[in-house]
Amino acid sequence: MERSLQNQLQEIKGTDILIGIPSYNNVRTIGHVVRAVMAGLAKYFPGAKAVMINSDGGSTDGTQEVVREVHIEDYKTILTSHPVYPTHKIVTPYHGIPGKGSAFRMIFEAAKILKAKACAVVDSDLRSITPEWMELLLTPVYKEGFDYVAPLYARHKFDGTITNSIVYPLTRTLYGKRVRQPIGGDFGFSGKLAEFYLTQNVWETDVARFGIDIWMTTLAITEGHKVCQSYLGAKIHDAKDPGSDLGPMFTQVVSSVFSLMKAYEHLWKKVKESQPIPTFGFHYEVGLEPVSVNVERMIENFRLGVQGLMEIWRKGLLPETVGWLESIGRLSNEAFSFPQDLWVRVVYDFAIAHHQGSIHREHLLKSMIPLYLGRVASFIRENRDSSADEVEKKIEFLCKTFEEMKPYLIERWK
Repeated sequence: MERSLQNQLQEIKGTDILIGIPSYNNVRTIGHVVRAVMAGLAKYFPGAKAVMINSDGGSTDGTQEVVREVHIEDYKTILTSHPVYPTHKIVTPYHGIPGKGSAFRMIFEAAKILKAKACAVVDSDLRSITPEWMELLLTPVYKEGFDYVAPLYARHKFDGTITNSIVYPLTRTLYGKRVRQPIGGDFGFSGKLAEFYLTQNVWETDVARFGIDIWMTTLAITEGHKVCQSYLGAKIHDAKDPGSDLGPMFTQVVSSVFSLMKAYEHLWKKVKESQPIPTFGFHYEVGLEPVSVNVERMIENFRLGVQGLMEIWRKGLLPETVGWLESIGRLSNEAFSFPQDLWVRVVYDFAIAHHQGSIHREHLLKSMIPLYLGRVASFIRENRDSSADEVEKKIEFLCKTFEEMKPYLIERWK
């Protein structure tokens, strides 16, 4: 941590609440995020001392300048009470591996120096954040004794497909807690948990690039901290077509999940079933922006995988699974279907191959992308006319299939 930042933190002499906002070229949205954070702190924690840190990854678009200039224009009109303490704002560059992990490390170090009781981190590209998010992310820690607050969002039925088809079902099946958004991006956590995270040796690894969210969630569960989730309403940011812009994001997130499986196999092998976790916040219907989806392109990517990646797939998948995939590749777009139980088997087989290390791990994970796109295309085709609630029930059914097939994973993991 830079000396100047350390001096700033020591001059503050401790805090009750710490808010971290990692950013990189978010000039269009970060002003709104900072205003919502400041308004929420003033409204819901008027007697608490609060510090907000913008940890910036080298923005060149004026992001940091916006943060410095933001203030709440008129407390009387938007707040129920004046804050007793003003919110300290600190804008700082972070160094190290590019990615959220470097920013998070700085925020955890600040929490330790300031002896913060409750902390939260929110994304800087949010357009749907409201002052109420501060209450929902911080109160379970500040007043209820929880250590980790995962976000629970209303999302478009075809948004968050990596979470819905891999990360949520697998995390829930492995560790036994139904954390619906384990890689959500907006979290609450205790100062005690922040200090624990700092002791872990991940800060110079790939986890610090794209896997930090799932790493935080997994460690909170596996290391016995009190975990809950808060319903935040809509998460509206710059949504992407699930079939595009995957690149390293897919491989790093899935690699992080698979790597954590190796670290915690002694725990997940004993978990028989999943349990719901405490949920805070009032559930309400929200308007959501549509997500543009190109199903035909996803199916075409799957077919290209069948043509070009069979050599890798044969090394990691059972022969009958490979045969099943070949037959799906011959289906027309109208008849295309990637069955759910086949998908679960594929995910488990890739996790096992990653664990065994007999195939180059990056090549292995990149070869999984066409399979993932094929499964997502099939899911979208099946649910094009379904409501959001119906889609959620289908995801729940997928999770149950993961749980029912867990003995297959344990048997082949050996």
